[in-house]
Amino acid sequence: MGFWKRLFGLERKTEQEDEEQQIVYRRENVNFNNPEERKNYITSCLEQMADAEKEISILTGEYSLVTAYLTDMEEVEALPEEPMGQIRATATVIKRLEQESQEFLSSKSRLSDVDYAHIRSMEQDVEEGIRKIKEAENFQKIVKQDMRRLEAEKQTYRYRKNELYGFLSNYRGMVSVILITMIVSIVMLLVMQFVFKLQTVIAYFVLIPVAVILLVLFFVRFLDARKELEKVEHAQNRLIQLQNKVKIRYVNNTNLLNYYYLKFNVESAAKLEDLWERYEDEKEKRLHFAEVEDRLDSNREKLRSVLVRFRVKYPDRLLANPDALIDAKEMVESRHEMILRRQALRKQMDYNRDLIGAAATEIKEVVNQYPRYENEILAMLNEEEKKYVMQTES
Repeated sequence: MGFWKRLFGLERKTEQEDEEQQIVYRRENVNFNNPEERKNYITSCLEQMADAEKEISILTGEYSLVTAYLTDMEEVEALPEEPMGQIRATATVIKRLEQESQEFLSSKSRLSDVDYAHIRSMEQDVEEGIRKIKEAENFQKIVKQDMRRLEAEKQTYRYRKNELYGFLSNYRGMVSVILITMIVSIVMLLVMQFVFKLQTVIAYFVLIPVAVILLVLFFVRFLDARKELEKVEHAQNRLIQLQNKVKIRYVNNTNLLNYYYLKFNVESAAKLEDLWERYEDEKEKRLHFAEVEDRLDSNREKLRSVLVRFRVKYPDRLLANPDALIDAKEMVESRHEMILRRQALRKQMDYNRDLIGAAATEIKEVVNQYPRYENEILAMLNEEEKKYVMQTES
């Protein structure tokens, strides 16, 4: 890397860069007598130099590649008419075959390679699978309807059962109220009869029959509610048993459906039917596509051999753009694009060289301003250079 050489020997460019690309150094805000601040500032400059050096290394490789592409184009443009005519003819065939291939690849009805391979692997079972899945899906609908109906009945019985429990509780309460009321009334009548010497015989004849009638009435209703509750519980138990049978059918049919879905990698019979129709339609297209690809590979290899014979270093680059081999104007445009790319790379490389120069100058000025820290800064430079060498070798 030669940091120290760059530090004192690299001449900085005087070209003005855009304001947003300028690196601003504010040495006046740094206390260089503070070891931590001094180390952080120098480290920042060294890291800037190292990053710029890495960027230049990457850009240099790309620059060499673009230059090689330009050289290849110049070699082709300088060819005599006879080989150039052969190249144009082969490139024209390649372009037509690529268009056919692209039309197939961009087709909306095209199956993915995974779906196509999956359907093809079980081609003999698909039609039978569609029939079985449809039967299972229809049965699933029927079972779901039965489950919903049974669940609705179950909710009705549950509601009626809770209602009957409420009636029974109310009847018990009413009987208790009647008994307590009758006892309290009798006690009051007895007090009135024996303490206040009042005639209460008629009250006895009214109170006791009314109380008995009410007790009998509520008792009968209580018994009726108990009988109905037993019937509801019995019906509910029978319904639960029936519901369990339907659930078993539902689970078995669901498992069967899931197996078919897993086997054919679909979500429904309609999806499998659609895949099957698209598979049959695409089967013929893929056969034609395979023929096109074979012819395309053959013509590409033919053209590659011709280009290599005429000293083209990167023929695949030209093969990727057959229009440039067919039309001289396209070749000029492609070459112009490469020139612009190379100029952009050169500009970026110059920018990073300026970054290195700016950082090196800044470190040099720090050393000149604070010579007592020169050895420390030199040690940091050597350490950074060792890191760079190790990263480069790895």
